[in-house]
Amino acid sequence: MKKIALALTLALSSAFVLAGPPAPKAAGIESKDYQWAKMEGELKEALSKKGDVKRGRDTYEICGACHLPSGAGRPDGTFPQLAGQHTTVLIKQMADIRMGLRDNPTMYPFAKEMTDPQDLADTSAYIQSLCIPTDHGKYEGADAAAQIAKGKDLYEKQCKECHGANGEGKKDKFYPVIAGQHYKYLLRQMTEIRDGHRRNANPDMVKVIKPYTNDQLVAISAYQSSLSMPGSMCKPKAGKKK
Repeated sequence: MKKIALALTLALSSAFVLAGPPAPKAAGIESKDYQWAKMEGELKEALSKKGDVKRGRDTYEICGACHLPSGAGRPDGTFPQLAGQHTTVLIKQMADIRMGLRDNPTMYPFAKEMTDPQDLADTSAYIQSLCIPTDHGKYEGADAAAQIAKGKDLYEKQCKECHGANGEGKKDKFYPVIAGQHYKYLLRQMTEIRDGHRRNANPDMVKVIKPYTNDQLVAISAYQSSLSMPGSMCKPKAGKKK
């Protein structure tokens, strides 16, 4: 019954995507007045709520159609790995999509329906509680070892301070967990940030990433996708080698 209800919800949501108005477009990083992680409105309200993991399991159900029940997302980079992500990061990104600060036409119709700040807090608490999958999409080129080594050097020079030695990010500063994230998603997002297409980007990160070449972005994405957070990764499945 639950699966039927979910399918019906998705069908109705898809129909609304076609019939509903386009997402709003708030002024982002292209504006001189842009303030990253500005603490006001529903972002501030949702962050002030104590998330309930049990309730969040139910509110996450609609998200699982794309991001999967495990929060693993898709290795092809179409949908990011969410499991284990900081609640602050999840709430900020949802709020940014809802207000039109981050352009995501696929996500917007779903994000716009989550109008209760408590729902945002609950859903984010549940996602953060999930273990991070170990079998996510990684760089698979024949030169993987060389790319990862090159990316490691770049990461430790300019990314480690914010995202941590193991890709753990910083919850209080809205720096995302990148451990366990798909290589193709990382590459796409960093390319969009560098090229000015991620309008809710952190200006500090833009400054760092702006000079990177395409080859450097490939290398750093390859390394980032190889990271794992001790104590946060999912346990190996029975019969699989560690």
